[in-house]
Amino acid sequence: MIDLALLRDEPELVRQSQIARGNAPETVDAAIEADRSRRTALSAFEELRAEQNAFGKKVAAAPKEEKAALVAQVKDLSERVKQAELAAKDAADVASDALSRIENVVIEGVPAGGEEDFVELRRVGEAPTFDFTPRDHLEIGELLDAIDMERGAKVSGARFYFLKGVGARLEIALMNLALDKALAAGFTPMIVPTLVRPEIMQGTGFLGNHADEVYHLDKDDDLYLVGTSEVALAGYHQGEILDLSHGPLRYAGWSTCYRREAGSYGKDTRGIIRVHQFNKLEMFVYTEPADAEAEHLRLVALQEEMLTALGLSYRVIDVAAGDLGSSAARKYDIEAWVPTQGAFRELTSTSNCTTYQARRLDIRFRPETASGAAEGKGKTQPVATLNGTLATTRWIVAILETHQQADGSVRVPEVLRPYLGGIDVLRPRGAEVTEA
Repeated sequence: MIDLALLRDEPELVRQSQIARGNAPETVDAAIEADRSRRTALSAFEELRAEQNAFGKKVAAAPKEEKAALVAQVKDLSERVKQAELAAKDAADVASDALSRIENVVIEGVPAGGEEDFVELRRVGEAPTFDFTPRDHLEIGELLDAIDMERGAKVSGARFYFLKGVGARLEIALMNLALDKALAAGFTPMIVPTLVRPEIMQGTGFLGNHADEVYHLDKDDDLYLVGTSEVALAGYHQGEILDLSHGPLRYAGWSTCYRREAGSYGKDTRGIIRVHQFNKLEMFVYTEPADAEAEHLRLVALQEEMLTALGLSYRVIDVAAGDLGSSAARKYDIEAWVPTQGAFRELTSTSNCTTYQARRLDIRFRPETASGAAEGKGKTQPVATLNGTLATTRWIVAILETHQQADGSVRVPEVLRPYLGGIDVLRPRGAEVTEA
C-alpha cells in the first residue's frame, strides 16, 4: 500500500510511476475517487453514531411519560446508523481494491518499460574461454553423479531433482559461505517457516501479478508456500514498533523455497535453472526510509563480493519498472555468465521496497526528534524494507560451467574448499585421482 498522503498530494508522481510500470494511469484516478468516497462514507457513519449516542443519553434522561414518544425516533436512528455502517464498509472494500492496483512508486531514475528495458550498470570479470567444447551444467552434474533430474521427475514430477554426493555438499558449502559472509556483515541468521498465512503473503505483495507462481494449500489449511524467506522475514515484525535507534535490523533467512515457475515453459527448462524447489539464503533489512537507498547499495556490494570470490563473471543491471514486481521501488539484478548458453543468467536480486510492505504489514518505528532522544521521540512512521539473495541453488549452474575442465572435472573455487573438507577438484565418478 502506498502512502495515501502521497497519492492525495502528488497524484501526478504516482501516475507517472504507474505509466513507467506499464499500468493504466486511470488506476490512480480511480484510487483517489475511491479513497475520497471511503472518507465521506466513514465521516457520515461516525456523525450518525455520535448523534445516536447523544440521543441515547437524551432518552435516558427524559421523563417517563416522554420516553414512549422517543422510541420511534430511536428505531429510525438505529436503522440509519446500521445502513451508514454498511455503506462505510462497502466503500472501504472498494477503496482497498482500488488502492491494491497502485504498485509501489518507483524511485527516480528507474528505467521505464518491461523485462528487456533494463540498464546495464557494469560488467565484472572475464567470461571464461575453453580449448575444448564445454559441457552444460547438467551434463557435468551427471558426470560427477551430483545431479539426478530423472529420479527427481519420477518422485515429484517435472522440474524437481536430487542433489547427491558432491552436488549436495557443494550446495551446503555455498550456503555456509554465504552465511559466514552475512554474519560478518552483522546479519542475524534465521531458519524461517516456509508456510505462511494469507495476510503475510498478501502483505509482502506476492499475491498480485505473480500470484500464479505461488503454491497454495487450501481446504483446511489456507497457507502459502514461500518462494523466498523474504516473506516470512517481512512478517516477522508484523504489527510491531521497531527500535532502530542502534541502526537497521538485518536478518539472513535460510529456507527451502517453492515456485510454480508459471509461464516459463520452454524457457531454461534443462537442468536446475528454473525449478520448483530450491534453497536460498536471503538478506532482509528493516531500516529508516532515509537510509534505504544506501542500504540497497550495501546489499549489492555483499552480493558482488560473493560472486567475485567464486570467480564468476557477471553484470549488474538496473531492472526496468515493468519488471520490478508490485513491492519494489527499485531492483538490481546480478546475472552471471553461463558459458554454454552464451548469455548472462540471473543469480541474485536485491530490492528496495521503501515503505510499501511495512504499510501493508503495519511495521513502524519511532524516529527521534531533531533535538534528540532526551526531549522525547516523534510520531511513529512506517519502516523501509529491503531484501537480497546471497546464495541459492541456481549458483551451482554458473560454478560448474565456469570452472569445468576438459575431462569433466570441476575446479573448486578456493573460497569454497574449506567447506568441502579441502577438496580442490570435483571429479567424475570412477575417475582416477591425479594432480590437478
